Parts: sequence; structure tokens; C-alpha cells
Amino acid sequence: MTEAVMAKQIFFIAGTDTDAGKTFIASGLLAKAKQAQLSTLGLKPVAAGCSETDQGLRNDDAMKLMTQSTVQLSYEQVNPIALQPAIAPHIAAQRIRKPLSAERIVGLLRGVLMTNKAEFTLIEGAGGYRVPLNPRETLADCIKELRTPVVLVVGMKLGCLNHALLTVEAIKRDGLHIAGWVANQIDPAMSAYDENIETLRAMIPAPCLGVVPHIDNNTAEAAAEYLTLPSMEG
Repeated sequence: MTEAVMAKQIFFIAGTDTDAGKTFIASGLLAKAKQAQLSTLGLKPVAAGCSETDQGLRNDDAMKLMTQSTVQLSYEQVNPIALQPAIAPHIAAQRIRKPLSAERIVGLLRGVLMTNKAEFTLIEGAGGYRVPLNPRETLADCIKELRTPVVLVVGMKLGCLNHALLTVEAIKRDGLHIAGWVANQIDPAMSAYDENIETLRAMIPAPCLGVVPHIDNNTAEAAAEYLTLPSMEG
């Protein structure tokens, strides 16, 4: 195991779009880190599309991250902002008159990260990289404040090249380090799949951490077989 992997590492998981497979890939990376004998933690600070339970609102993505986390926190620490409607988070928050702000989210994350002992931590976004929090801020503003390296999940489907390259451009414009990207095949019938992968390899100035095919058994362990852990260096 390299010294870079041994060090405490924190990454933000961004997607090219909603349903790009952020949680699937994040869970796979957490599983990969566990296999490397690292302690792990997955966080989902903002989640829309939560279900009402006896314990309160719960989000499936956040629960999947908790399953792959060796550091056990309360649900409210993993997903402090849980919104019921499966719509854009800022709209869901407006409807319950609890507006979102980058300052609040950064404060919540810093509170967890300061006491977090995990060697490998992932912070999963909501939707795409620039999902709005309010009329002036996006979730990307939180990552800019935290200076967290980004792992980009590219949902492989028609149109993904444009989505991926625009997202890479936005991340670099924000002055953030792209630790790597993952191709996640969400459309099993995608035309010119291999050629699209090669185009992304040529045009994204960051290492490819894995090419994950469409998997019927979409478990974290299945994804982990195709993934390499990112590095903070670069």
C-alpha cells in the first residue's frame, strides 16, 4: 500500500448529472478502501427524496454509504439535511421554509470532519456538481470552501461527453483538484461505448479510476472490483 493511500484522505464525489451513479461508485470506493484495511466514512450532507420512517426521514443513498462505513455515526451526522420530495434540494427546502446555505452545510461538515478518525472519507453530492442551494449559491461553493479534491462520476450514456467536459471545466475553474474520474455504464446499450471512454481518457486531465460496466448485481463489492482508490496528490 502506498504512503499516499495510507494518509487520511477526504474526497468529494460529484456526478455529471442526476442518476450518474454517485452512490454506487462511492459505495464501491468505500468497499475498496475497506479491502485495503482502511477505516472508512461516507457522508451525504444534503439528500432529497427521503422516506418517512419511525426514526424520521431516511435516504436510501445515505443508508448505503453508512453500510460501507467502518466509522459509525448517527444518521443525522451522515445526512444532516434530509428533504422528503424527490426534487431539486433548494426547491424542497423552500417548500418547508428551511432555506439552504453554503455556510450552514460547511459548518455541519466541518463539525463531523474535525472529529472524524476515518482514513478514507467520501462526501457525496446531490445531483450534478452545481446543484443550487439558493439563488446565489450552489453545493460547489461548499467544496470550494473545504478545498476538497473531487472524484467525478461520469454516467455513461448519450450526451455524457458534453456533461463530463463541462463539469471538469467548472471544477477546474473553481480551483479544485480533480483526483480522478470513473466511467459508470448506466446505459447498457450505449452506442460507441469504447470510443466514448477513449475520448474521455484523452480529454479529462486526471486519472481514470475505473471503468465500471453495467452490473445486474449492483453491490458495492461488485463495483469495487473495477475501481482504484484516488490519491490526494496532484
